[in-house]
Amino acid sequence: MRRAVQTLLGLAALLAVCLPLRAETVVAGLSRDAINITANFVGSEILIFGAVERDAPSPEGDLEVIITIEGPSEPVAVRRKDRRFGIWVNAASIEVDEAPSFYAVATTGTMADALSQVEDLRHHVSISRAIRAVGTGVEHPEEFTNALIRIRESEDLYQSIEGGVTLRNETLFDTSIRLPANLVEGDYRTRIFLTRGGEVLDVYEQDIAVRKVGIERFIYNLAHERPLVYGILSLAIAIAAGWLASAVFRYIRA
Repeated sequence: MRRAVQTLLGLAALLAVCLPLRAETVVAGLSRDAINITANFVGSEILIFGAVERDAPSPEGDLEVIITIEGPSEPVAVRRKDRRFGIWVNAASIEVDEAPSFYAVATTGTMADALSQVEDLRHHVSISRAIRAVGTGVEHPEEFTNALIRIRESEDLYQSIEGGVTLRNETLFDTSIRLPANLVEGDYRTRIFLTRGGEVLDVYEQDIAVRKVGIERFIYNLAHERPLVYGILSLAIAIAAGWLASAVFRYIRA
């Protein structure tokens, strides 16, 4: 028994030496953990707030907070158009293995000050690191991923909000991120990073469930679970709409 106790004490001492103490940790919350997509859904705004919990005095260096919201990832084909014989045609293309359907990253300062390149590569925090394109088979694949980022930024699906996180007395922080109307259904991962000197101190994660409800859910389920019924119903609605429009015009002309 004594030998077993000594062994456990030795293991505990070894772990205490090997594992770094986390003097600063995140305590956070979200204004909403679920979003319902209805027929009149126009987007939503998420308030993210929290505090830094400490069990030791603050070390030297400025504390930074990075907050990300990431939608479900999906493969995406990115094509480049070239002008040939006076006509714009699809030329080279790549298949991006994984690209978030939505991605927003907000920081207290600049991303360069808040996170080192090594930590960004490790945690995939910036938008460019969140996109995974491996074995594309073309030269300069970053041109295609940059084009994808520009397109989705124009659609408000990718957001880089430097200085968007407010940090008070290196303790309390908050930000708000706008989710557009064209969201993909799924679980949206929220991550909060505490950093000093570009190094990650702690990470907090929480999911936001985005689901279709009401008539949107009925149409979605019908299209995916009973495509034949969905097609017949769509055709019937189109015929009825055409007949009704024709009847209205005949009535007006009469």
